Amino acid sequence: MSCENLAVATGSRPRLHAPGRRVFCFSVQAEAEPGIMPRVLELFAKRNLVPMRWVSDVSGPGGRDLSIDVQAEGLSPELSAYIARCLRQIHGVSAVLTSEKGCGAQGQGLIQE
Repeated sequence: MSCENLAVATGSRPRLHAPGRRVFCFSVQAEAEPGIMPRVLELFAKRNLVPMRWVSDVSGPGGRDLSIDVQAEGLSPELSAYIARCLRQIHGVSAVLTSEKGCGAQGQGLIQE
């Protein structure tokens, strides 16, 4: 995803995120159980972080698989890695992929799988 600006009704064009701020992306694959989503969100909420983006989909045979994509800014690389380790310890989570994205020369880079 490129760092595009969003158009709003007022005609102003706010940025998706503050310039120079890192955006960390987490892709979580898990069993489709009701308790997974609040446990994932809790890891951000207890650090006073509100994800910029949250997308979840149920898929697979019989709707047994859950995919959650979360984007958050205001994290350090160390905190991002720690949250990813915590996500991997949640019962029912089978995989967590993380990446970092930004505008300009930094582009997009994988930081942990």
